[in-house]
Amino acid sequence: MRRAQLAPWLWPLAPCRSLLGQHMGTTETFSASFFGSGDLLSGFTNTFQAKPTTAQVPITIRCRTHCHAISFLAAGTNLSQAGATPAGNKEDVERRHRRAEACAGSVARSYAAVSDQHIRHATVERFLWEIRHEKPFRFTPQQLAGFTGKYATRLGAGGFGAVYRGSLPNGLTVAVKVFHASLDRRSGEEQFMAEVGAIGRTHHINLVRLFGFCFDDALRALVYEYMEHGALDAYLLGGRGRDAGIPALRDIAVGVARGIRYLHEECQQKIVHYDIKPGNVLLDAALTPKVADFGLARLVNRADTHVSVSGVRGTPGYAAPEMWMQSGVTEKCDVYSFGMLLLEIVGRRRNFDEAAPESQQWFPKLAWIKYESGELMELVVPTSGGENGGGAATAQMVERMCKVAFWCVQQQPEARTPMGAVVKMLEGEMEIAPPVNPFQHLMATPVVANPWLTMTTTSANTASANGISETSIEIVSL
Repeated sequence: MRRAQLAPWLWPLAPCRSLLGQHMGTTETFSASFFGSGDLLSGFTNTFQAKPTTAQVPITIRCRTHCHAISFLAAGTNLSQAGATPAGNKEDVERRHRRAEACAGSVARSYAAVSDQHIRHATVERFLWEIRHEKPFRFTPQQLAGFTGKYATRLGAGGFGAVYRGSLPNGLTVAVKVFHASLDRRSGEEQFMAEVGAIGRTHHINLVRLFGFCFDDALRALVYEYMEHGALDAYLLGGRGRDAGIPALRDIAVGVARGIRYLHEECQQKIVHYDIKPGNVLLDAALTPKVADFGLARLVNRADTHVSVSGVRGTPGYAAPEMWMQSGVTEKCDVYSFGMLLLEIVGRRRNFDEAAPESQQWFPKLAWIKYESGELMELVVPTSGGENGGGAATAQMVERMCKVAFWCVQQQPEARTPMGAVVKMLEGEMEIAPPVNPFQHLMATPVVANPWLTMTTTSANTASANGISETSIEIVSL
């Protein structure tokens, strides 16, 4: 066995983070080691065979992480000499080098699917460890059809797609979000890239985890961890949430706040979600909340103070006022949405209920009125066990949650509390100043001069000077 340096035509293979496999039809064996920058290329060594011919030689590249192989043909390979110089004249050698580099570059840029066998033979812990430390897996449409039993169990649907329950070959339960085929190409690609680009690079206990994806002409889908209790809005409004006391609801609110704080303050690039609402918060078996649905999210440089957005983003009732003006926005739009979400957690109801009496239809305004009158506990819905959340500690918790919400939904973005301070306030680590009425612009009677009355009075004075009777002036005024 003879050792040789990696051939120049194999240099482009280094960035693909793979091992060189065995050549077919070999006559000679030798070892090669190659290195690159960072942890992507460190210490890759493999023994492979070389065929000293100028014919096209199939080469197998094996991915260390996913244990799958990609094969392609490199032309004019002659590795029988130390240094591995391709045969032929100089022009022919250069031409073959260019062809091999282009082929290798396309392989390096590809993202091959992970095999079922690899998933099946790996333990769940190892599988999760790889997901936590590596990129999301790529699946094929056939694999997703098998994971979901041909999409037999539908968990829900949204504007961009439907979600189905599935199971990986190792038994891990997942949720598969399939994008609507009716979406135009641009919208579908933007939604897909936003979700993968945002959640694919984040790891936090209060953010839903992306296991993998499928990007194919026939199917575009995302594979997430499965959340047993589903969306927060269904939990609050359904029968399951009736047993949760105020402390449990406060813990859910704190978890959501921590997830948003991570997006705003702890990621390398700031991530603005743009669509925080109860329907986009999922609960696992332990009622741990996880922020989900990053289809509208944007990655923002920390040096940027405002972000220009194209079109209206967010959901009416949760989106901040500045979102509808389509002007420069900041991460404070997520703070506003969280404030509205927090009020729904307190009341266990939609912020707008058309079936309620007129004075109680919009819950945020009702909550402020109860806060000013010291009657916040009237907003607390009794649990199924008959508890109404009584007690000084519970009352203090409800007041703290409402005060934080009122600071979050201030009309001016600059007046809203940053998410880092929101977490501290909810956890009781920071005192909360008495909030300013965030709905003053909606509740106060505007003092505006009546221009029509002024015009009528002017006309009346002119008419009086011309000898018209006061009776006719009164008729004009009416």
